[in-house]
Amino acid sequence: DTGCVKKSQSQPTSDWQSTSYANLVRYVPSGVYFARLRVQGKLIRKALRTVKITVAKMRLDDLQRELRLAAEIQQGAASGEMTFRDALNSYEARLEGDRSLKPRTKDYYEQRVVALLKSWPELAKRDVRKVTKADCLNWSARFGRDASSAAFNNTVSVLRQVFDISVESGARYDNPARFVKRASVRPKKLHLPEVPQFEQFVANLKEGGGRHSRDCADLVRFLAFGGFRKNEAANVTWSDCDFAKSKIRGRGDIQTGTKNQEVREVPMIAEMKELLERLRAERADEQPEALVMKVHECQKAMDRAATFVGMMRITHHDLRHLFATRCIEAGVDIPTVSRWLGHKDGGALAMKVYGHLRDQHSVNMAQKVSFFSASSGAPPAHLARKRQKGSE
Repeated sequence: DTGCVKKSQSQPTSDWQSTSYANLVRYVPSGVYFARLRVQGKLIRKALRTVKITVAKMRLDDLQRELRLAAEIQQGAASGEMTFRDALNSYEARLEGDRSLKPRTKDYYEQRVVALLKSWPELAKRDVRKVTKADCLNWSARFGRDASSAAFNNTVSVLRQVFDISVESGARYDNPARFVKRASVRPKKLHLPEVPQFEQFVANLKEGGGRHSRDCADLVRFLAFGGFRKNEAANVTWSDCDFAKSKIRGRGDIQTGTKNQEVREVPMIAEMKELLERLRAERADEQPEALVMKVHECQKAMDRAATFVGMMRITHHDLRHLFATRCIEAGVDIPTVSRWLGHKDGGALAMKVYGHLRDQHSVNMAQKVSFFSASSGAPPAHLARKRQKGSE
């Protein structure tokens, strides 16, 4: 059971400062708050990674619930009693307390939990010790028939993590879900518009007749010209646009930053600079902290415009692919494009997604290579062979 460390209890050194909340202390040199409490007689001190006491209090409550649940599960496991639901409760508590995950990511994994229990109804009440390798393989065969590769793999991941908790608690020796193989994920085949079609697409968006039609067209241009994710574009302000250096700072979500939680800079291509200069001239009275984009999504308008011009449906994220594609076709090397996109893998993902474009670009560039100048009088080999064949 989790015991309470009273606020009046003296701290080990002067670097620690008590607070008005039980089990909550502050490390003075850094200002960071820590949880300090006893769990089954053992004193635990854990950083809450914040200097704000209101945030620290909420995180302390989450931690105490998680530790209390873990202690109950461990006691049950020690007595030989643990159902899958027991282990799943611990998994969900850890998921909720994981500060590295965005809320929508947590929601997605909760959906995977629902899908797992719906496809295997009797699992929740099963004793974890009695679930076998064959049980897991039979479930995967049933579930895999209708689930997408991504949904299948993420649901299997949840299953494995829950059984890992049962192993960690001592309820069973091994993880029976480790035998379930992941499904291969086929990369999405991109159907991106060519330059004339994209121009028609944007023009149709602009003239859509809606209240925000022009703003929608500007958003599509901004995403395509900069390779931004939708949440990044929604948070770009005028202060992020450096016209002198032709760069834009990708701020991402206010709480989490970009996808990899780091701010990045994207160069302004000519079309992007023209777009931003026009918008700034139209809204010259706006403060630096004002958002550049007036709308943050326009999928319905995009779907309508795509149908009107006769092109394949594209999403906001496809416009990011369009940016990368145009850059590579223009001769920009993949590592540089990868850096502009904010990837931190040195170009591995970009190579996987856009490698075929690099290969085609290489073939096109090779056709321009020649060892003879036009004035040398020596024709390229393929023309020489053709002339020789004609004379025969």
